[in-house]
Amino acid sequence: MMSKPKIAIITGSTRPTRFADIPTSWIKAQAEARGDMEVEVVDLRDFPMPFFDEVASNAWAPTQNEIAVKWQKKLAEFDGYIFVVAEYNRSITGVLKNALDQAYVEWARKPFGAVAYGSMGGTSALAHLRMIGVELQMVPVRNSVHIGGGDFFKVHPGFGGSGNLADIAGSIEPSAKAMLDDVVWWANATKAAKA
Repeated sequence: MMSKPKIAIITGSTRPTRFADIPTSWIKAQAEARGDMEVEVVDLRDFPMPFFDEVASNAWAPTQNEIAVKWQKKLAEFDGYIFVVAEYNRSITGVLKNALDQAYVEWARKPFGAVAYGSMGGTSALAHLRMIGVELQMVPVRNSVHIGGGDFFKVHPGFGGSGNLADIAGSIEPSAKAMLDDVVWWANATKAAKA
């Protein structure tokens, strides 16, 4: 019997006023309630990497920056990932793109899901993340959580919202279940394939 897959929930924004902490806590609670995976929040604030300036990806040359090496070692602990994705100007945050670029070997052949948010539900940002993930040999899962439109403004404290995702549970819980189902299935499948 294989052990439960270990999944990182990666908080993809580092701004002091970020909304990301709310969906990060919410999806962590959703995942923990299931009992079929172990989850850990990995906050990009804890890995203040420079803009990627290595000779090459760590697929081709050893990384020199010690914080980037620490990041790679942390990523290597996991069987899959859930990204909490803010949409900035129709794409992912610069800090998340940089974090993705700072590793390669550690991402490969592992699944990822996402909780995306923004006025349009983070749809464009997640589309970009999926393309990046494919290039990193990751397995983007079909289902995802999108917090957008009226729901986004209803819960975003910066716009007078409640800060409580339970207020929009009917909109997001079914997609969260589907996304978590996908991540667990693919994490188990890719673990078995690598065994």
